[in-house]
Amino acid sequence: MADKKAKKKPQQQQQQKKGKVAPKNQKEASSSLATIRKDIEQKLMSRYTEDIVPQLLKQLQLKNVSEVPKIQKIVVNRGIGEAAQDIKVLDRTMEEIHLITLQKPTVRKAKKSIANFKLREGNPVGAMVTLRGRRMYAFLEKLINVALPRIRDFKGLNPHSFDGRGNYTFGIREQLIFPEIDYNKIDKIRGMNISIITTAKNDEMAKALLDAFGVPFRN
Repeated sequence: MADKKAKKKPQQQQQQKKGKVAPKNQKEASSSLATIRKDIEQKLMSRYTEDIVPQLLKQLQLKNVSEVPKIQKIVVNRGIGEAAQDIKVLDRTMEEIHLITLQKPTVRKAKKSIANFKLREGNPVGAMVTLRGRRMYAFLEKLINVALPRIRDFKGLNPHSFDGRGNYTFGIREQLIFPEIDYNKIDKIRGMNISIITTAKNDEMAKALLDAFGVPFRN
Protein backbone atom coordinates (compact mmCIF):
# COMPACT_ATOMS: atom_id res chain seq x y z
CA MET A 1 0.00 0.00 0.00
CA ALA A 2 2.88 2.36 0.87
CA ASP A 3 4.45 1.75 -2.57
CA LYS A 4 1.17 2.67 -4.35
CA LYS A 5 0.90 5.92 -2.40
CA ALA A 6 4.52 6.74 -3.19
CA LYS A 7 3.85 6.22 -6.91
CA LYS A 8 0.89 8.60 -6.90
CA LYS A 9 2.82 11.57 -5.52
CA PRO A 10 5.11 12.10 -8.55
CA GLN A 11 2.03 11.97 -10.83
CA GLN A 12 0.29 14.64 -8.76
CA GLN A 13 3.41 16.83 -8.87
CA GLN A 14 3.59 16.46 -12.67
CA GLN A 15 -0.04 17.51 -13.01
CA GLN A 16 0.59 20.62 -10.92
CA LYS A 17 3.64 21.51 -13.04
CA LYS A 18 1.54 21.27 -16.21
CA GLY A 19 -0.90 23.76 -14.75
CA LYS A 20 -3.74 21.33 -14.13
CA VAL A 21 -6.06 22.26 -11.29
CA ALA A 22 -7.45 19.54 -9.12
CA PRO A 23 -11.21 19.05 -9.48
CA LYS A 24 -11.55 19.71 -5.75
CA ASN A 25 -10.04 23.20 -6.15
CA GLN A 26 -12.30 23.92 -9.12
CA LYS A 27 -15.37 22.98 -7.09
CA GLU A 28 -14.23 25.14 -4.18
CA ALA A 29 -13.63 28.14 -6.49
CA SER A 30 -17.00 27.82 -8.24
CA SER A 31 -18.72 27.30 -4.90
CA SER A 32 -17.18 30.46 -3.42
CA LEU A 33 -18.17 32.50 -6.52
CA ALA A 34 -21.73 31.19 -6.29
CA THR A 35 -21.83 32.17 -2.62
CA ILE A 36 -20.62 35.71 -3.41
CA ARG A 37 -23.23 36.10 -6.18
CA LYS A 38 -25.97 34.82 -3.88
CA ASP A 39 -24.97 37.30 -1.17
CA ILE A 40 -25.11 40.19 -3.66
CA GLU A 41 -28.51 39.07 -4.97
CA GLN A 42 -29.99 38.66 -1.49
CA LYS A 43 -28.54 42.01 -0.38
CA LEU A 44 -30.30 43.93 -3.16
CA MET A 45 -33.55 41.97 -2.77
CA SER A 46 -33.65 42.63 0.97
CA ARG A 47 -32.75 46.29 0.37
CA TYR A 48 -35.80 46.63 -1.89
CA THR A 49 -38.11 45.06 0.67
CA GLU A 50 -36.74 46.74 3.79
CA ASP A 51 -35.66 50.18 2.54
CA ILE A 52 -36.98 51.02 -0.92
CA VAL A 53 -40.62 49.93 -0.42
CA PRO A 54 -41.17 52.08 2.73
CA GLN A 55 -39.35 54.99 1.05
CA LEU A 56 -41.54 54.88 -2.07
CA LEU A 57 -44.73 54.43 -0.04
CA LYS A 58 -44.03 57.78 1.58
CA GLN A 59 -42.50 59.56 -1.43
CA LEU A 60 -45.25 58.59 -3.90
CA GLN A 61 -48.00 58.84 -1.27
CA LEU A 62 -49.23 55.31 -1.89
CA LYS A 63 -51.72 53.59 0.41
CA ASN A 64 -50.82 49.95 -0.18
CA VAL A 65 -47.55 48.04 -0.47
CA SER A 66 -48.88 46.30 -3.58
CA GLU A 67 -49.00 49.71 -5.34
CA VAL A 68 -45.25 50.22 -4.95
CA PRO A 69 -43.55 49.76 -8.35
CA LYS A 70 -40.91 47.09 -8.79
CA ILE A 71 -38.52 45.96 -11.49
CA GLN A 72 -40.04 43.08 -13.47
CA LYS A 73 -37.14 42.21 -15.73
CA ILE A 74 -34.02 43.53 -17.46
CA VAL A 75 -33.46 42.85 -21.16
CA VAL A 76 -29.94 42.98 -22.61
CA ASN A 77 -29.93 43.16 -26.40
CA ARG A 78 -27.34 43.55 -29.17
CA GLY A 79 -28.03 43.90 -32.88
CA ILE A 80 -25.47 42.20 -35.13
CA GLY A 81 -26.44 42.59 -38.79
CA GLU A 82 -22.89 41.63 -39.83
CA ALA A 83 -23.54 38.11 -38.50
CA ALA A 84 -25.28 37.33 -41.81
CA GLN A 85 -21.85 37.46 -43.50
CA ASP A 86 -19.71 36.23 -40.59
CA ILE A 87 -21.24 33.67 -38.21
CA LYS A 88 -18.26 34.10 -35.84
CA VAL A 89 -19.66 37.53 -34.91
CA LEU A 90 -22.75 35.80 -33.53
CA ASP A 91 -20.62 33.33 -31.56
CA ARG A 92 -18.60 36.14 -29.97
CA THR A 93 -21.74 38.09 -29.11
CA MET A 94 -23.36 35.05 -27.52
CA GLU A 95 -20.23 34.43 -25.47
CA GLU A 96 -19.89 38.05 -24.32
CA ILE A 97 -23.53 38.41 -23.25
CA HIS A 98 -23.32 35.09 -21.42
CA LEU A 99 -20.20 36.27 -19.56
CA ILE A 100 -21.82 39.58 -18.63
CA THR A 101 -25.23 38.28 -17.54
CA LEU A 102 -24.43 34.67 -16.49
CA GLN A 103 -27.35 33.54 -18.64
CA LYS A 104 -27.37 32.02 -22.10
CA PRO A 105 -28.82 34.48 -24.66
CA THR A 106 -31.28 33.66 -27.42
CA VAL A 107 -30.70 34.45 -31.10
CA ARG A 108 -32.97 36.93 -32.86
CA LYS A 109 -33.60 36.13 -36.52
CA ALA A 110 -34.75 38.25 -39.45
CA LYS A 111 -38.50 38.00 -40.05
CA LYS A 112 -38.24 38.90 -43.72
CA SER A 113 -35.64 39.21 -46.47
CA ILE A 114 -34.16 42.63 -47.40
CA ALA A 115 -32.16 42.53 -50.64
CA ASN A 116 -30.46 45.90 -50.13
CA PHE A 117 -28.89 44.68 -46.88
CA LYS A 118 -28.17 41.19 -48.24
CA LEU A 119 -30.42 39.86 -45.51
CA ARG A 120 -32.45 36.70 -45.83
CA GLU A 121 -35.39 35.59 -43.75
CA GLY A 122 -34.15 33.52 -40.82
CA ASN A 123 -30.64 35.01 -40.75
CA PRO A 124 -29.36 35.92 -37.26
CA VAL A 125 -29.60 39.67 -36.63
CA GLY A 126 -29.03 39.87 -32.90
CA ALA A 127 -28.89 38.24 -29.50
CA MET A 128 -30.79 39.01 -26.33
CA VAL A 129 -31.27 37.80 -22.80
CA THR A 130 -34.09 38.45 -20.33
CA LEU A 131 -33.09 38.53 -16.67
CA ARG A 132 -35.52 38.04 -13.81
CA GLY A 133 -35.33 37.47 -10.07
CA ARG A 134 -31.92 37.00 -8.49
CA ARG A 135 -29.91 37.21 -11.72
CA MET A 136 -31.66 40.47 -12.54
CA TYR A 137 -30.75 41.98 -9.17
CA ALA A 138 -27.14 40.74 -9.43
CA PHE A 139 -26.79 42.30 -12.90
CA LEU A 140 -28.33 45.58 -11.73
CA GLU A 141 -25.94 45.77 -8.78
CA LYS A 142 -22.94 45.22 -11.08
CA LEU A 143 -24.26 47.69 -13.65
CA ILE A 144 -24.70 50.50 -11.11
CA ASN A 145 -21.60 50.01 -8.96
CA VAL A 146 -19.04 48.56 -11.38
CA ALA A 147 -19.87 48.97 -15.09
CA LEU A 148 -21.34 52.49 -15.43
CA PRO A 149 -18.61 54.19 -13.34
CA ARG A 150 -16.05 52.78 -15.81
CA ILE A 151 -17.49 54.78 -18.71
CA ARG A 152 -15.06 57.55 -19.69
CA ASP A 153 -16.30 61.04 -18.68
CA PHE A 154 -19.53 59.53 -17.37
CA LYS A 155 -21.94 62.22 -16.16
CA GLY A 156 -25.03 60.07 -15.66
CA LEU A 157 -27.76 58.46 -17.73
CA ASN A 158 -30.31 60.48 -19.68
CA PRO A 159 -33.36 60.98 -17.42
CA HIS A 160 -35.62 61.49 -20.46
CA SER A 161 -35.23 58.00 -21.96
CA PHE A 162 -38.38 56.54 -20.37
CA ASP A 163 -40.98 55.26 -22.83
CA GLY A 164 -44.08 56.78 -21.21
CA ARG A 165 -45.11 53.45 -19.69
CA GLY A 166 -42.59 53.24 -16.86
CA ASN A 167 -39.82 51.43 -18.76
CA TYR A 168 -36.29 52.73 -19.26
CA THR A 169 -33.90 51.91 -22.14
CA PHE A 170 -30.37 53.13 -22.70
CA GLY A 171 -27.42 52.20 -24.87
CA ILE A 172 -23.86 51.25 -23.97
CA ARG A 173 -21.16 51.88 -26.57
CA GLU A 174 -18.48 49.51 -25.27
CA GLN A 175 -18.71 46.04 -23.77
CA LEU A 176 -15.38 46.68 -22.04
CA ILE A 177 -17.05 48.48 -19.13
CA PHE A 178 -17.97 45.05 -17.81
CA PRO A 179 -15.04 43.45 -15.91
CA GLU A 180 -15.75 39.99 -17.37
CA ILE A 181 -14.71 41.14 -20.85
CA ASP A 182 -11.00 40.79 -21.62
CA TYR A 183 -9.70 43.49 -24.00
CA ASN A 184 -7.18 41.06 -25.51
CA LYS A 185 -9.91 38.59 -26.49
CA ILE A 186 -12.35 40.85 -28.32
CA ASP A 187 -12.20 41.42 -32.08
CA LYS A 188 -14.16 44.68 -32.13
CA ILE A 189 -15.72 47.25 -29.82
CA ARG A 190 -19.45 46.56 -29.69
CA GLY A 191 -22.24 48.06 -27.63
CA MET A 192 -25.65 46.88 -26.47
CA ASN A 193 -29.03 48.15 -25.34
CA ILE A 194 -30.33 47.60 -21.83
CA SER A 195 -34.04 47.88 -21.01
CA ILE A 196 -35.33 48.00 -17.43
CA ILE A 197 -38.98 46.96 -17.37
CA THR A 198 -40.97 48.03 -14.31
CA THR A 199 -44.53 47.77 -13.01
CA ALA A 200 -44.71 51.56 -12.59
CA LYS A 201 -47.85 53.23 -13.93
CA ASN A 202 -45.93 56.22 -15.29
CA ASP A 203 -42.43 57.53 -15.88
CA GLU A 204 -42.38 59.59 -12.68
CA MET A 205 -42.94 56.49 -10.53
CA ALA A 206 -40.40 54.52 -12.58
CA LYS A 207 -37.71 57.17 -12.12
CA ALA A 208 -38.37 57.29 -8.37
CA LEU A 209 -37.91 53.51 -8.28
CA LEU A 210 -34.64 53.57 -10.21
CA ASP A 211 -33.40 56.54 -8.16
CA ALA A 212 -34.02 54.51 -5.02
CA PHE A 213 -31.94 51.64 -6.43
CA GLY A 214 -29.11 54.09 -7.10
CA VAL A 215 -29.28 54.32 -10.90
CA PRO A 216 -27.14 57.40 -11.70
CA PHE A 217 -29.15 59.91 -13.73
CA ARG A 218 -27.75 63.09 -15.24
CA ASN A 219 -28.74 66.31 -13.48
